[in-house]
Amino acid sequence: MAVHWRHRRRVEFSETDMAGIVHFSNFFRYMESAEHAFFRSFGHSVTLNEMDEMMGLPRVQASCDYRHPLRFEDEMEIQLSILELKNRSIRYGFRFLKLLPDETFVEVATGAMTVVCVQKSEKGVMKAVSLPTAIVQHLEEASLRMDTQE
Repeated sequence: MAVHWRHRRRVEFSETDMAGIVHFSNFFRYMESAEHAFFRSFGHSVTLNEMDEMMGLPRVQASCDYRHPLRFEDEMEIQLSILELKNRSIRYGFRFLKLLPDETFVEVATGAMTVVCVQKSEKGVMKAVSLPTAIVQHLEEASLRMDTQE
């Protein structure tokens, strides 16, 4: 999977369970946090505004496979990739890497998430709509830029 964007962070105490290991549910929060930071990196938010119409990107699918534990104060790198960009949806891939003392990494988990661009109707019903052109352009540019850095 080509890496399109990297985000580093440390495991916080509040993210661990009684065994001192990151609770599995936090990996989904990490995916969402990385996605938000990725959008901010090119000047946007995941709360989209197109011609004064508010749009959102709800998750319609998310999965995570775990290989090794992360613990309090471990430093990790989250690698976000755009696996598929469609007219109305984005499918991301994620790799979670633990930074070791010798500056190498070990893969601790992988994940995937699909988001769909939606807009609320006047009756409050969400309907899938096309991703805004500016967002698509930024995603395509980010994808091309990072592919050439591999």
